[in-house]
Amino acid sequence: MAVLPPPAPPALPPAQSGPRRFAAARTVLALVLREMSTRYGRTPGGYAWAILEPLGAILVLSLAFSIVMRTPPLGTSFILFYATGYMPFDLYQTLSNMVGKAINFSKPLLKYPAVTWLDAVLARFLLNSLTGILVTLLLLTGILAVIDGRTVLDLPPVVEAMALAMLLGLGVGVLNCALMGLFPLWDMIWSIATRPLFIASGVFFLYDSMPPLAQDILWYNPLMHITGLMRTGFYPTYTASYVSHVYVLGVSLALLAMGLILMGRYHRDILNR
Repeated sequence: MAVLPPPAPPALPPAQSGPRRFAAARTVLALVLREMSTRYGRTPGGYAWAILEPLGAILVLSLAFSIVMRTPPLGTSFILFYATGYMPFDLYQTLSNMVGKAINFSKPLLKYPAVTWLDAVLARFLLNSLTGILVTLLLLTGILAVIDGRTVLDLPPVVEAMALAMLLGLGVGVLNCALMGLFPLWDMIWSIATRPLFIASGVFFLYDSMPPLAQDILWYNPLMHITGLMRTGFYPTYTASYVSHVYVLGVSLALLAMGLILMGRYHRDILNR
């Protein structure tokens, strides 16, 4: 009598990657909503401050420099010149600061297994990126409508500049997120070390108007490339030949890679501090 072979074990169900991804997306969305209610919902004026703050800074810069200068370095409008430099810089600054402090902000929630440090970083990056893009769109559209509705806008350089500012802010933010978690003093050191960055990023002046020695130094500041690229979209006669997309992209990705490696290796140590 022939002996039948034992039945094959039942096939294992495929990995439930779909539900896991959906759960991660819901977690990020919940963190975004929490951030919105905490940062804007409890502030008088709410989202209005996100517009009024950069607008106030641009107006102060325009008024101050119009007193000592007859015309801006480009065009005839002080407001447009400083807005095209300030807005990408502000987007980078906000993203790097907010992403850098994402772990401390969401630390109580990170004790739950469903919430990871990457969720906290992505939530802050997405919310502040969308907010910065919307504020930039509203302010620059309003400025163009007031000063000169005939300005021909070259959109691709503007989009590229904003995208590079976002990527650089993410890279610096993730790296600082790890360094601040491992070395609490780093927050103060970084704040002091980067204070001159506002002056050295092309917000007030053009790279082309600086002495050769200053140009050789300032070229290595990625923000100088970003502000120059931004202005090429608003001033058709301005060609920022010094701008290097590859350099800014390489610096941003290198910083992001270092930050992700450090966070992947030491995130448990940071959360247990």
